[in-house]
Amino acid sequence: MTSASRPDIDTPRGFAFALTAYGLWGFLPVYMKALADVPTLEVLAHRVIWSVPIALVILAALGRTAELRAALASPRMLAMGAITAVLISLNWGIYVWSIQTGHALEAALGYYINPLFSVFLGAVLIKERLSLAQKLAIGLAATAVAFLTWQVGKVPMVALSLTLTWGFYAYFKKMLPIGPNQGFALEVILLLPLALGHALWLEAQGTAVFLHTSTADTLLLLGCGVVTAVPLMIYANGAKLLRLSTIGILQYIAPTIIFLTAVFWFGEPFDNARLVAFVMIWTALAIYTASLVRQARH
Repeated sequence: MTSASRPDIDTPRGFAFALTAYGLWGFLPVYMKALADVPTLEVLAHRVIWSVPIALVILAALGRTAELRAALASPRMLAMGAITAVLISLNWGIYVWSIQTGHALEAALGYYINPLFSVFLGAVLIKERLSLAQKLAIGLAATAVAFLTWQVGKVPMVALSLTLTWGFYAYFKKMLPIGPNQGFALEVILLLPLALGHALWLEAQGTAVFLHTSTADTLLLLGCGVVTAVPLMIYANGAKLLRLSTIGILQYIAPTIIFLTAVFWFGEPFDNARLVAFVMIWTALAIYTASLVRQARH
Protein backbone atom coordinates (compact mmCIF):
# COMPACT_ATOMS: atom_id res chain seq x y z
CA MET A 1 0.00 0.00 0.00
CA THR A 2 1.42 3.38 -0.94
CA SER A 3 1.35 6.37 1.34
CA ALA A 4 -1.03 8.06 -1.08
CA SER A 5 -3.61 5.32 -0.57
CA ARG A 6 -3.43 5.37 3.21
CA PRO A 7 -6.40 6.74 5.15
CA ASP A 8 -6.41 10.39 6.27
CA ILE A 9 -7.64 9.33 9.71
CA ASP A 10 -6.90 6.47 12.08
CA THR A 11 -9.71 3.96 12.41
CA PRO A 12 -10.60 2.12 15.66
CA ARG A 13 -10.22 -1.22 13.85
CA GLY A 14 -6.76 -0.20 12.71
CA PHE A 15 -5.75 0.65 16.28
CA ALA A 16 -7.17 -2.64 17.55
CA PHE A 17 -5.31 -4.68 14.93
CA ALA A 18 -1.99 -2.84 15.39
CA LEU A 19 -2.08 -2.89 19.20
CA THR A 20 -2.90 -6.61 19.18
CA ALA A 21 -0.04 -7.37 16.77
CA TYR A 22 2.55 -5.29 18.62
CA GLY A 23 1.41 -6.70 21.95
CA LEU A 24 1.79 -10.27 20.69
CA TRP A 25 5.25 -9.46 19.28
CA GLY A 26 6.22 -7.81 22.55
CA PHE A 27 5.45 -10.89 24.62
CA LEU A 28 6.89 -13.34 22.08
CA PRO A 29 10.18 -13.60 24.08
CA VAL A 30 8.26 -15.23 26.93
CA TYR A 31 7.09 -17.93 24.52
CA MET A 32 10.54 -18.42 22.99
CA LYS A 33 12.17 -18.49 26.43
CA ALA A 34 9.95 -21.47 27.26
CA LEU A 35 11.66 -23.24 24.32
CA ALA A 36 15.16 -22.51 25.61
CA ASP A 37 15.97 -26.24 25.82
CA VAL A 38 15.09 -26.81 22.14
CA PRO A 39 17.83 -26.18 19.53
CA THR A 40 17.34 -22.90 17.68
CA LEU A 41 17.23 -24.50 14.23
CA GLU A 42 14.51 -26.92 15.31
CA VAL A 43 12.44 -24.02 16.65
CA LEU A 44 13.00 -22.15 13.39
CA ALA A 45 11.96 -25.20 11.34
CA HIS A 46 8.70 -25.52 13.26
CA ARG A 47 7.99 -21.78 12.96
CA VAL A 48 8.03 -22.32 9.19
CA ILE A 49 6.26 -25.70 9.07
CA TRP A 50 3.25 -24.71 11.16
CA SER A 51 2.99 -21.22 9.63
CA VAL A 52 2.19 -22.71 6.22
CA PRO A 53 -1.26 -24.21 7.01
CA ILE A 54 -2.26 -21.13 9.03
CA ALA A 55 -1.26 -18.76 6.22
CA LEU A 56 -3.12 -20.85 3.63
CA VAL A 57 -6.27 -21.11 5.74
CA ILE A 58 -6.33 -17.36 6.32
CA LEU A 59 -5.80 -16.64 2.61
CA ALA A 60 -8.57 -19.06 1.69
CA ALA A 61 -10.92 -17.44 4.21
CA LEU A 62 -10.13 -14.02 2.73
CA GLY A 63 -10.49 -15.29 -0.84
CA ARG A 64 -6.93 -14.24 -1.71
CA THR A 65 -5.41 -17.49 -2.97
CA ALA A 66 -5.41 -16.55 -6.68
CA GLU A 67 -2.60 -14.03 -6.19
CA LEU A 68 -0.51 -16.63 -4.38
CA ARG A 69 -1.03 -19.20 -7.14
CA ALA A 70 0.05 -16.62 -9.72
CA ALA A 71 3.19 -15.85 -7.70
CA LEU A 72 4.10 -19.54 -7.45
CA ALA A 73 3.83 -19.81 -11.25
CA SER A 74 6.10 -16.83 -11.88
CA PRO A 75 9.91 -17.42 -11.88
CA ARG A 76 10.50 -13.71 -11.20
CA MET A 77 8.17 -13.72 -8.22
CA LEU A 78 9.73 -16.90 -6.90
CA ALA A 79 13.18 -15.32 -7.10
CA MET A 80 12.02 -12.18 -5.31
CA GLY A 81 10.20 -14.27 -2.71
CA ALA A 82 13.32 -16.37 -2.16
CA ILE A 83 15.29 -13.24 -1.22
CA THR A 84 12.75 -12.10 1.36
CA ALA A 85 12.34 -15.67 2.63
CA VAL A 86 16.08 -16.00 3.30
CA LEU A 87 16.17 -12.63 5.09
CA ILE A 88 13.14 -13.31 7.28
CA SER A 89 14.39 -16.78 8.21
CA LEU A 90 17.75 -15.30 9.25
CA ASN A 91 15.93 -12.68 11.31
CA TRP A 92 13.76 -15.30 12.99
CA GLY A 93 16.73 -17.54 13.73
CA ILE A 94 18.81 -14.73 15.26
CA TYR A 95 15.84 -13.59 17.29
CA VAL A 96 15.08 -17.06 18.70
CA TRP A 97 18.76 -17.63 19.54
CA SER A 98 19.02 -14.24 21.26
CA ILE A 99 16.06 -14.97 23.54
CA GLN A 100 17.20 -18.50 24.31
CA THR A 101 20.72 -17.39 25.25
CA GLY A 102 19.93 -14.34 27.38
CA HIS A 103 20.29 -11.56 24.80
CA ALA A 104 16.70 -10.27 24.81
CA LEU A 105 17.88 -6.79 25.82
CA GLU A 106 20.09 -6.64 22.75
CA ALA A 107 17.18 -7.85 20.61
CA ALA A 108 15.11 -4.94 21.93
CA LEU A 109 17.94 -2.58 21.00
CA GLY A 110 17.96 -3.99 17.47
CA TYR A 111 14.23 -3.45 17.00
CA TYR A 112 14.49 0.08 18.38
CA ILE A 113 17.14 0.87 15.77
CA ASN A 114 15.13 -0.70 12.92
CA PRO A 115 13.06 2.36 11.92
CA LEU A 116 16.12 4.59 11.78
CA PHE A 117 18.04 2.04 9.72
CA SER A 118 15.12 1.81 7.28
CA VAL A 119 15.27 5.59 6.81
CA PHE A 120 19.04 5.37 6.29
CA LEU A 121 18.57 2.53 3.80
CA GLY A 122 16.07 4.57 1.84
CA ALA A 123 18.55 7.44 1.61
CA VAL A 124 21.39 5.20 0.45
CA LEU A 125 19.57 2.85 -1.95
CA ILE A 126 16.79 4.95 -3.42
CA LYS A 127 18.22 8.41 -2.74
CA GLU A 128 15.42 9.61 -0.48
CA ARG A 129 16.19 13.02 1.00
CA LEU A 130 16.72 13.11 4.74
CA SER A 131 15.50 15.96 6.90
CA LEU A 132 17.83 17.51 9.47
CA ALA A 133 15.93 15.76 12.25
CA GLN A 134 16.31 12.39 10.54
CA LYS A 135 20.05 12.93 10.05
CA LEU A 136 20.38 13.88 13.71
CA ALA A 137 18.41 10.84 14.85
CA ILE A 138 20.44 8.43 12.71
CA GLY A 139 23.71 10.00 13.88
CA LEU A 140 22.65 9.73 17.52
CA ALA A 141 21.68 6.07 17.10
CA ALA A 142 25.04 5.30 15.45
CA THR A 143 26.79 7.08 18.31
CA ALA A 144 24.84 4.98 20.82
CA VAL A 145 25.97 1.74 19.14
CA ALA A 146 29.58 2.98 19.02
CA PHE A 147 29.44 4.00 22.70
CA LEU A 148 28.02 0.62 23.73
CA THR A 149 30.71 -1.17 21.71
CA TRP A 150 33.42 0.89 23.40
CA GLN A 151 32.03 0.43 26.91
CA VAL A 152 31.17 -3.26 26.72
CA GLY A 153 34.20 -4.16 24.61
CA LYS A 154 32.34 -5.93 21.81
CA VAL A 155 30.05 -5.07 18.94
CA PRO A 156 26.34 -5.67 19.74
CA MET A 157 26.09 -8.26 16.97
CA VAL A 158 22.59 -9.47 17.86
CA ALA A 159 21.17 -5.96 17.66
CA LEU A 160 22.97 -5.14 14.42
CA SER A 161 22.12 -8.50 12.83
CA LEU A 162 18.43 -8.10 13.62
CA THR A 163 18.50 -4.53 12.32
CA LEU A 164 20.24 -5.47 9.07
CA THR A 165 18.13 -8.54 8.29
CA TRP A 166 14.82 -6.84 9.07
CA GLY A 167 15.80 -3.60 7.33
CA PHE A 168 16.74 -5.34 4.08
CA TYR A 169 13.74 -7.65 4.41
CA ALA A 170 11.39 -4.66 4.61
CA TYR A 171 13.18 -3.02 1.67
CA PHE A 172 12.87 -6.04 -0.63
CA LYS A 173 9.38 -6.83 0.67
CA LYS A 174 8.17 -3.51 -0.76
CA MET A 175 9.23 -4.74 -4.21
CA LEU A 176 6.99 -7.81 -4.03
CA PRO A 177 3.93 -6.84 -6.12
CA ILE A 178 1.53 -8.85 -3.97
CA GLY A 179 -0.22 -8.22 -0.68
CA PRO A 180 1.59 -8.77 2.64
CA ASN A 181 -0.49 -11.83 3.56
CA GLN A 182 0.15 -13.45 0.19
CA GLY A 183 3.82 -12.51 0.42
CA PHE A 184 4.14 -14.14 3.83
CA ALA A 185 2.49 -17.31 2.54
CA LEU A 186 4.88 -17.35 -0.43
CA GLU A 187 7.90 -16.99 1.88
CA VAL A 188 6.98 -19.83 4.24
CA ILE A 189 6.05 -22.11 1.31
CA LEU A 190 9.52 -21.49 -0.19
CA LEU A 191 11.14 -22.21 3.18
CA LEU A 192 9.03 -25.33 3.80
CA PRO A 193 11.29 -27.88 2.00
CA LEU A 194 14.29 -26.78 4.07
CA ALA A 195 12.29 -26.78 7.29
CA LEU A 196 10.82 -30.23 6.64
CA GLY A 197 14.21 -31.53 5.59
CA HIS A 198 15.80 -30.38 8.84
CA ALA A 199 12.96 -31.80 10.95
CA LEU A 200 13.20 -35.18 9.18
CA TRP A 201 17.00 -35.18 9.52
CA LEU A 202 16.68 -34.61 13.29
CA GLU A 203 14.16 -37.44 13.44
CA ALA A 204 16.49 -39.78 11.55
CA GLN A 205 19.37 -38.84 13.85
CA GLY A 206 17.25 -39.47 16.91
CA THR A 207 17.85 -35.96 18.24
CA ALA A 208 14.45 -34.39 17.53
CA VAL A 209 12.70 -32.78 20.48
CA PHE A 210 9.30 -32.71 18.73
CA LEU A 211 7.19 -35.68 19.90
CA HIS A 212 10.15 -37.17 21.77
CA THR A 213 10.69 -35.18 24.97
CA SER A 214 8.08 -33.38 27.04
CA THR A 215 4.49 -32.81 25.95
CA ALA A 216 4.99 -29.13 26.77
CA ASP A 217 7.84 -28.76 24.26
CA THR A 218 5.83 -30.53 21.56
CA LEU A 219 2.81 -28.29 22.12
CA LEU A 220 4.98 -25.18 22.14
CA LEU A 221 6.59 -26.19 18.84
CA LEU A 222 3.14 -26.83 17.36
CA GLY A 223 2.13 -23.35 18.49
CA CYS A 224 5.09 -21.73 16.72
CA GLY A 225 2.98 -21.31 13.61
CA VAL A 226 0.31 -19.40 15.49
CA VAL A 227 2.73 -17.02 17.24
CA THR A 228 4.57 -16.44 13.95
CA ALA A 229 1.81 -16.08 11.38
CA VAL A 230 -1.10 -14.58 13.30
CA PRO A 231 0.56 -11.35 14.57
CA LEU A 232 2.06 -10.67 11.14
CA MET A 233 -1.27 -11.05 9.38
CA ILE A 234 -3.13 -9.02 12.02
CA TYR A 235 -0.57 -6.25 11.58
CA ALA A 236 -0.87 -6.36 7.79
CA ASN A 237 -4.60 -5.66 8.05
CA GLY A 238 -4.19 -2.99 10.74
CA ALA A 239 -1.54 -1.09 8.77
CA LYS A 240 -4.05 -0.48 5.99
CA LEU A 241 -6.38 1.31 8.41
CA LEU A 242 -3.84 3.65 10.04
CA ARG A 243 -1.81 6.65 8.95
CA LEU A 244 1.90 6.12 8.37
CA SER A 245 2.78 8.52 11.21
CA THR A 246 0.60 6.51 13.62
CA ILE A 247 2.33 3.27 12.65
CA GLY A 248 5.66 5.04 13.15
CA ILE A 249 4.75 5.72 16.77
CA LEU A 250 3.05 2.40 17.57
CA GLN A 251 6.00 0.35 16.29
CA TYR A 252 7.92 1.11 19.50
CA ILE A 253 5.42 -0.85 21.60
CA ALA A 254 6.97 -4.25 20.84
CA PRO A 255 10.63 -3.41 21.60
CA THR A 256 9.52 -1.57 24.76
CA ILE A 257 7.72 -4.69 26.03
CA ILE A 258 10.76 -6.80 25.06
CA PHE A 259 13.03 -4.35 26.93
CA LEU A 260 10.88 -4.47 30.09
CA THR A 261 10.61 -8.26 29.89
CA ALA A 262 14.37 -8.65 29.50
CA VAL A 263 15.18 -6.43 32.49
CA PHE A 264 12.38 -7.20 34.95
CA TRP A 265 11.34 -10.77 33.99
CA PHE A 266 14.46 -12.40 32.61
CA GLY A 267 16.78 -10.40 34.88
CA GLU A 268 19.31 -9.55 32.17
CA PRO A 269 22.05 -7.10 33.27
CA PHE A 270 21.28 -3.44 32.62
CA ASP A 271 24.39 -1.51 33.61
CA ASN A 272 25.23 2.18 33.20
CA ALA A 273 26.71 1.69 29.71
CA ARG A 274 23.51 0.08 28.45
CA LEU A 275 21.43 2.74 30.21
CA VAL A 276 23.31 5.54 28.43
CA ALA A 277 23.06 3.75 25.07
CA PHE A 278 19.32 3.17 25.43
CA VAL A 279 18.70 6.77 26.50
CA MET A 280 20.55 7.92 23.37
CA ILE A 281 18.44 5.57 21.21
CA TRP A 282 15.21 6.73 22.86
CA THR A 283 16.23 10.36 22.28
CA ALA A 284 16.96 9.59 18.62
CA LEU A 285 13.56 7.91 18.26
CA ALA A 286 11.83 10.88 19.89
CA ILE A 287 13.49 13.23 17.39
CA TYR A 288 12.57 10.95 14.48
CA THR A 289 8.97 10.50 15.63
CA ALA A 290 8.50 14.24 16.11
CA SER A 291 9.69 14.84 12.54
CA LEU A 292 7.32 12.12 11.30
CA VAL A 293 4.36 13.76 13.03
CA ARG A 294 5.30 17.18 11.65
CA GLN A 295 5.48 15.75 8.12
CA ALA A 296 2.07 14.14 8.54
CA ARG A 297 0.53 17.44 9.67
CA HIS A 298 1.97 19.24 6.64
